Amino acid sequence: MSDVQNAPAELPEHEVSEQMQVRQDKRTRLLEEGRPPYPVWVDRTHTLGQVREGWDHLETGEETQDLVGIGGRVVFMRNTGKLCFATLQGGFTPGADAARLQVMVSKAEVGDDALAAWKADVDLGDWVYVHGRVIRSKRGELSVMADGWEMASKALRPMPNLHHELSEETRVRQRYADLVVRPEAQTVLRTRAAITRSIRETLHADDYLEVETPVLQLVHGGAAARPFNTHLNAFDIDMSLRIALELYLKRVMVGGAERVYELGRVFRNEGIDSSHSAEFTMLEAYQAWGDQTTIAALTKQIILDAADAVGTRQIETDKGVIDLDGEWRWLGVYPGLSERVGEEITPATSLERLQVVAASHGIEYDPLWSEEKLVIELFGELVEPHLLQPTFVCDYPPAAQPLARPHRSEPNKIEAWDLIIGGMERGTGFSELIDPVIQRERLTAQSLRAAEGDEEAMQLDEDFLQALEFGAPPMGGLGLGIDRLVMLFTNVGIRETILFPLLKPLG
Repeated sequence: MSDVQNAPAELPEHEVSEQMQVRQDKRTRLLEEGRPPYPVWVDRTHTLGQVREGWDHLETGEETQDLVGIGGRVVFMRNTGKLCFATLQGGFTPGADAARLQVMVSKAEVGDDALAAWKADVDLGDWVYVHGRVIRSKRGELSVMADGWEMASKALRPMPNLHHELSEETRVRQRYADLVVRPEAQTVLRTRAAITRSIRETLHADDYLEVETPVLQLVHGGAAARPFNTHLNAFDIDMSLRIALELYLKRVMVGGAERVYELGRVFRNEGIDSSHSAEFTMLEAYQAWGDQTTIAALTKQIILDAADAVGTRQIETDKGVIDLDGEWRWLGVYPGLSERVGEEITPATSLERLQVVAASHGIEYDPLWSEEKLVIELFGELVEPHLLQPTFVCDYPPAAQPLARPHRSEPNKIEAWDLIIGGMERGTGFSELIDPVIQRERLTAQSLRAAEGDEEAMQLDEDFLQALEFGAPPMGGLGLGIDRLVMLFTNVGIRETILFPLLKPLG
């Protein structure tokens, strides 16, 4: 095979099959010749990045007697007579994209047999080990002039073209290939790692204790969402995958922890689109003796620290620049909606009037929705998409968060906020409801809705209510969508931020 630039981005399946057969045959021949196609060990002395850093000072045409042993994936090849060129790509690290380095395989250095074997055995995508001198070629390319080489891992499937865009479908289905050929994919992965590391560092510096709570739960709760159901054979009982982290973290707070958090996977059996996934990562944190304002300050600090870890507090979008150093304003749901529709909307506004407002703006609604539910939907459709800068949308009607405390001074509202940045909800927080009597009333109402067929309603969790009856301190709590936070800093859809997103099977 020759220059990768001559290959199409994504080969038809019959061509893939043909190339795989050729590569399988090479693997078989290597084994027959006693040359392992997958050796357990090669004597790598330097990474490609270390060679680049250590010998970058070489002038064009300068050669050294410095010997190195390197390894990498072949991403470019040019075989010409007595001298072959290849570009190797190494692994990427938290601080850098995958490094690339040229290797030169010359008849004069390795001999006839090794050069012939290189030409016959090596394909694009193979991992190879090369030993030799570090030089700067006559064309100015830092290189390793080989005095020997070995196959490190024979690739049986052809590699996509580095110089053509992969379709999104291929990128998410074959993330391994995406990471090889697209530096942008490596950047998203490293950005996500930087963000999650920063979150932990921020919370640990503030004396938060990281805990882990059950994924399999007898009673799903902590959010309004449809769960995934399963069956535990050992106990012969039906169970659900968790839809939130909240209820078990609050049990830990009842036990006396001052501050706890969990970074965990949650599962919701709902729609999938550019900003929703059935499986995603949440941060939830709870702070004793806090409320919605103290937890909002923590959320802001988490995001600013994450921005510093990524390297920018100004984020360019197609809607404008998001300035995280600017004002993080508070906006009430009812005033925000009133301003948008041009008339005053309050908790006392009738359902009939809200339905008229919805119809006049082309917003579809379920006639069975309550006034509170319709207000929430209207705000989400009419106001939220226009909130570019960080905004704590607050003073929701109680239906928005059954686990939030009633507002201390505003009737028919709760102490809860959603953080909107770039027209999308990134997180939520509230003064937590710790009154077990009110909590029982709300969960009972939720369970009745579930019995009536509402698949998103929470169930009555008697164990959680008994924990609250044991006594919980006043607290604030937050939930932050990690995938949506990564989306904010990378400007890609949720399928790109999740390394291996759930996909509909082909065929």
